[in-house]
Amino acid sequence: MATIFSKIAAGEIPSYRCAESENYYAFLDINPLAKGHTLVIPKQEVNYIFDIEDENYQGLWAFAKKVAKALKAAVPCERIGVAVIGLEVPHAHIHLVPINQEKDMDFRNKKSFPAEEMAAVAARVEEEFNKL
Repeated sequence: MATIFSKIAAGEIPSYRCAESENYYAFLDINPLAKGHTLVIPKQEVNYIFDIEDENYQGLWAFAKKVAKALKAAVPCERIGVAVIGLEVPHAHIHLVPINQEKDMDFRNKKSFPAEEMAAVAARVEEEFNKL
């Protein structure tokens, strides 16, 4: 059965898309730690990030790096924090979170933003991504 992330990447479930390539997809987390919190996934379903074949693993991180640069250009912050937890959804994913201090990466502090704001942030990130 397809994971929720596979359904998002396939367009079966709506998302705030930030970037997409043939093999990877980036979209805003609907339970973000900060404005712009983005998830980066391989389109191929793999449960555990360290089970991804080397070439795809390297491609995923290169794609995430480009998304992180676009995210930093679109959302004012000190850095883009990175986390790979992998317990919430059985589909490998990377969290990219705009941060200004370490406590901004506390996964117990989820936020909520209006749909219009989420759409605007996703559009800005995608615009910056396409410039790179």
